[in-house]
Parts: sequence; C-alpha cells; structure tokens
Amino acid sequence: MSEMFLNITAGGGPKECQWVVVKLALAYCKEAKVAGLKAEILWEAEVKNTATSLLLKITGAGAEKFSNARIGTVRWIGQSPFRKNHKRKNWYVGVSKAPDIADVPELHERDIKYQTLKASGPGGQHVNKTESAVRAVHIPTGLTVVASEQRSQFANKKLTRIKLALLLEAQTETAQNQAKDKLWTTHKSLERGNEVRVYKGKKFK
Repeated sequence: MSEMFLNITAGGGPKECQWVVVKLALAYCKEAKVAGLKAEILWEAEVKNTATSLLLKITGAGAEKFSNARIGTVRWIGQSPFRKNHKRKNWYVGVSKAPDIADVPELHERDIKYQTLKASGPGGQHVNKTESAVRAVHIPTGLTVVASEQRSQFANKKLTRIKLALLLEAQTETAQNQAKDKLWTTHKSLERGNEVRVYKGKKFK
C-alpha cells in the first residue's frame, strides 16, 4: 500500500497529551522523510501547538510498513511544557489507522451528499481560484465535515469520507458509553497499553 492515513489522538488526556499529539506528528514526518517517504499533517483549523487529534497522511513505497510500525500507544517522557512543577513525567497518546467507508458499517457512499466549494486560508493562488474544498453531509445523522487540506478535489473528497468515518466511530462508542467515562477509559487504556515507541525531552528524540 502506497498511501496510509494515521489518526493520532490524545484519547481524552490533558493538554500535555494534546501537545504530544502535534509533536509526535512532526516527529513522524521527519522519520518518514529519512525513510524516503512523504508525510503530511492534515491540519484542522484549530490546530496550533496542541490538538486533541489529527490525521497524518503517509505516501510512498513502504508507507504501510512504516505506518504499521508506529500504530499503538506512544509514550513521551518529559516535564510538562505547561505546568512547571507538575510531577508527572509520562504522557501517552494513541496512533491508529484511520478508518474508511469499508471499516464503518453505518457509513455508505449512497448516504453521503457532497458539495464543492472554494478553499480558504493558506495556499496561495491555487486556493483562491479552484473549488478544491469539499463539504460532505452524512444524511442519516446530519454529520457534516469539510476537507480543504489537499490540493485536489478528489483527494479532499476521500478525506471527507475518512473524517465522517472517524465521527461515526466516535458517535457509536459514545452511544455505548457515557462520553466522560469513554474518554477516561480510552486514556487509561493508552496508559496500560504496551507502547510501540517512546520519545524523550522537548526535542522529542
């Protein structure tokens, strides 16, 4: 497989874990470059130094092998960048393969309504002149997502399906568990998991 989408999440963890989400995505980008692959963070509008979750696109020969080696619980060891005297030194985030339509039984192509629109934000002349952004509505639930991170309409359409799949998975889990308890359970499962990678310090080595 020459293309993989990874979902990196703080799993309901505190701001430190949300900081690790972004730092880990940047670290994976550097590691992908060394491996001869291309990695692209698909930023959400609100993402800055922290993010509750984000998507990472890995492309190139060997993308699947590279990604699979990084799926699971990841631990960062270091002092909180937000709370100077905080005693905790271990922070956990989760990395999983982002789902697509085939992975979510409730999601069917026939139930999705697409609309193209002009992208906004960074991107230069290309963004202003083409309707490359895509809005997708899941008709049965009313869930709506927009993708403008990719340069082509085709790529953004695929990205909306991934975003809808993630939302539907989360909705299904929430229906089975109270939202607060689910976040706590998810984060605790991250802490108990056997981490696939460990990083240390603010340089994220």
